[in-house]
Amino acid sequence: MRVLAFGTYDVKAHPRVQVLIDGLCDHGITVEKLNAPLGLSTAQRVDVLQRPWLVPWLVARLLRRWATLTSRSARIRRGERSTHVLVGYLGHFDVLLARVLFPRAQIILDHLIFAAGTAKDRGVRSGVRIRLLTALDRAALRAADLVVVDTVEHQRLVPVHRRADSVVVPVGATDRWFAAGDRAAQRRGRTEETLSVVFFGLFTPLQGTTVVGEAVRRLHEQGNKIRLTLVGSGQDSHAVHALVDGVAGVTWHDWVDGGELPEVVASHDVCLGIFGVTDKALAVVPNKVYQGAAAGCAVVTSDTEPQRRALGDAAVLVEPGSPEALAAALSTLAENRDRLDHVRRACLQLAGERFTARAVTVPMVEALR
Repeated sequence: MRVLAFGTYDVKAHPRVQVLIDGLCDHGITVEKLNAPLGLSTAQRVDVLQRPWLVPWLVARLLRRWATLTSRSARIRRGERSTHVLVGYLGHFDVLLARVLFPRAQIILDHLIFAAGTAKDRGVRSGVRIRLLTALDRAALRAADLVVVDTVEHQRLVPVHRRADSVVVPVGATDRWFAAGDRAAQRRGRTEETLSVVFFGLFTPLQGTTVVGEAVRRLHEQGNKIRLTLVGSGQDSHAVHALVDGVAGVTWHDWVDGGELPEVVASHDVCLGIFGVTDKALAVVPNKVYQGAAAGCAVVTSDTEPQRRALGDAAVLVEPGSPEALAAALSTLAENRDRLDHVRRACLQLAGERFTARAVTVPMVEALR
């Protein structure tokens, strides 16, 4: 079996693709790469939908990348052909090109997000745009032989007639996160008196960052001190700023290089997950949950069915959308260091057993074989 990792994916912005590649390699499968990163985040792509006049710019950018991929694919098609083509995350368009360039290969689509659902979650309500994105989702699924999703909830969104051709592969974490956790554990001596908490993300409604802001302000007003680091910016940034600006112990970085982020996260006691109440928020296990656990943090996130299934009793789960519940959970960890250490160890053990690239790709490898 030879797999070609193909498309405009960007492993720096979306490490999920790297997890799949590493996992396949760990299972002894030969993986070659044909990649021309588009250079746009999920947020930027959705922003194009909110400003339709940017669509021609996006199309031109995509076509330039496709020209590069097509040119480079000639060498691969002339040589020893890949039996499978893995189209990386955000490959709704790339899978169509893969189907044309590699008609005899089995096409695997990593379909972590449905375009229409993501647009709705980001505030796109136009009927025409949602219908177009729904059509794009359907076209992408038709072009794939095997559809990879990250949760059972997302698998239920795959059309019934294609569901048998889908497989659930959790997001997982790359080796870099585990290595950062190991280094932090070696440096960590006696736990600091002040609980250190980190959140990183795009500040979308799914992530429920206003819940984080309200919880931190509540703790501040109650006299409970924590050290909070926020990393990122996005749709709800202004609302969160209004809540946390002026609160002692809060540090905000609009951006941290992906290569440095694991070390930043691993230096904290707690990594926050998501707390939103949108349909999408209730159907996902975010990458930050897997990565935070791998980095040796105690994970605190919302109590939803997919997250409960993934984390069990290892993490601290709180009611979605409730700043009161989040504040209470953080207060408990701040006051009970034994509880904090227990959760941290439980998350790290779970990550080592179930969140590595090798572990999460077992269902995918079985499906391919």
